[in-house]
Amino acid sequence: MLPQTTTVRIPTDPHDHCDVEHGHHGFAARAKVHVMDLIGMVLPIVVLFVLLGLGVHIGMALGMTGLLGIFLLQGEAAAWSQLQSIPYSSGANYTLAVVPMFILMGALFTNSGYTADVFTAANRIFGGIRGGLPLATTAASGVFGAVTGSSVANAAVFSRVSLPQMVERGVKKTLAVGSIAASGTLASLIPPSLLLVVFGIITQQSVAALLVAGIIPGILSMAVYLVGIHLWVRWRPETAPVAGSRTSLADKARAILPLWSAVLVFGLVMGGIYGGLFTPTQAGAIGAFVVLVLGSVAGKSRLGLVWTALRETGSTTAAILLILVGGDFFSRYLGYGGVVQSISGALTRADLPPLAYLLIFAVIVVVLGMFLEAFSIMVLVLPVMFPVLTGVGYDPVWLGVVTIKLVEIGLITPPVGLNVYVVKSASPIPLQLGEVYRGVLPFLVLDVLTLALIIAFPSIVLFLPGIMLG
Repeated sequence: MLPQTTTVRIPTDPHDHCDVEHGHHGFAARAKVHVMDLIGMVLPIVVLFVLLGLGVHIGMALGMTGLLGIFLLQGEAAAWSQLQSIPYSSGANYTLAVVPMFILMGALFTNSGYTADVFTAANRIFGGIRGGLPLATTAASGVFGAVTGSSVANAAVFSRVSLPQMVERGVKKTLAVGSIAASGTLASLIPPSLLLVVFGIITQQSVAALLVAGIIPGILSMAVYLVGIHLWVRWRPETAPVAGSRTSLADKARAILPLWSAVLVFGLVMGGIYGGLFTPTQAGAIGAFVVLVLGSVAGKSRLGLVWTALRETGSTTAAILLILVGGDFFSRYLGYGGVVQSISGALTRADLPPLAYLLIFAVIVVVLGMFLEAFSIMVLVLPVMFPVLTGVGYDPVWLGVVTIKLVEIGLITPPVGLNVYVVKSASPIPLQLGEVYRGVLPFLVLDVLTLALIIAFPSIVLFLPGIMLG
């Protein structure tokens, strides 16, 4: 707030000079405080962008700039106190135990070679249909995502497994890479979704309810992709030939048999959570154990592969925890500076329609998704926008699914789009970045359509959690 205007009397008595001089000193002191507060708010933001531009890990960048902001705004004692307490308080959270369990379950499933089985089964089911290979890739990616929970893993695996086959059999590169990059995002929504788990941790919502809420929207997203690919190849037949020979219903039924392991793991994990038999953390541990046993019985889980899965689990878990701890530092800094309260208060006082607030949130998430990965986006945006959105009446669980859907859109949105880069880097055949971007554009339209359905019909999200929670 600007200082109020006052009338200063020019002294005629020598003693009055001291009062005026004291007033000037007081004004100068207050001005100095305002300048220091301004520096304390602006400098950390500038440093954050500089660190991100230099390629510093987002977790470290958030942590360092947050600690710097606390130091500038509250002093050395406060910064030292937060440095001592935040790493432990952020990490010593029982809910976080679900993260390594789900990651381990997916890593064991991936490294045990089940991906080829899932893709082969899907390919037989869609055999004899124009565009069968992209359809099979999308369906297989959805099934695979129901176990792995990682969009990056999905995109990387199917870039190696299905992309060479599609290109070799005449599918245009744009359709092939677009289907892989887009269907990879299905793992972000179809449980067990790590993003839904992290959303629950950040917003302190029920992880079990969020995971159950993702089932129908995840299936809907996959169905919209399948319909979109079918219409695409009918409109432009040259993009995809007929794949293989048409199979009978009996053959299609037999082709489903190799999927039993994925269906068993998904049914055990989500069925147990839905039925209240065990917590999400216990479900992740049981799922990982079942995948290990199944792989051992089938001769797929050799000791070297298990060790690889454990290393991947450790590195991925550490990266996620680093982002969460760094985000906690940054959130405390924003809280000390009053940024969260100021923005939330300004948005609330604007008295906009609820849909306008949701649109603001969507724009922020998608724009950030062009440059940052999903966990960082949620750490940055949710502390500010989640109270505003729930304050205007949106259901927290429904917001979780909408948030993940928006993050999915960001994963394939230029100029970055993490899944786009994953597909290009993991591709065993030469691939131009522009080809991947052209391929994902139709799928962005399909994602917006799915999001519109979820917004228009909230029961798509809330039906199953409503039954589970009574």
